[in-house]
Amino acid sequence: MPFLRFTDVVHSGFAQGKQVFIRADLNVPQDRDGRITEDTRIRASLPAIRLAAQAGAAVLVTSHLGRPTEGRFRPEDSLAPVAERLGDLLGRPVRLERDWVGRPVQALPGEVVLLENCRLNPGETCNCPDLSARLGQMCDIFVHDAFGTAHRAEASTY
Repeated sequence: MPFLRFTDVVHSGFAQGKQVFIRADLNVPQDRDGRITEDTRIRASLPAIRLAAQAGAAVLVTSHLGRPTEGRFRPEDSLAPVAERLGDLLGRPVRLERDWVGRPVQALPGEVVLLENCRLNPGETCNCPDLSARLGQMCDIFVHDAFGTAHRAEASTY
């Protein structure tokens, strides 16, 4: 079965000026104060994120973190520490967007925006077709870079 690699899309020039949605696995361990204790998963996501940004795409990245209750934001479920660490590793600020489903998220070509914990979105864990459709409408290109979650049929991965 033929498939298209993201590197092929980028090298063809197609990603330039497009909105790229990357579903990453940034579910990193944290201490009681919310500090990241190990960042291997963030580092593993850097190649796809950098590739998209360097290609001139507006880059939207999301991930889950823990097992929050859908529809109920709590600070300890936030990807804020991940946004900060991702920004450190990329050498540029990474904006964190909350309540991002169903509204346009503005990002400039080359900019990286982290979309808040996708498991906070009602319908994520039960693979709601309506949520999946709304996520698909947010982008021109979808990149599934969350190998650790590929076995789950959830709205952002399936």
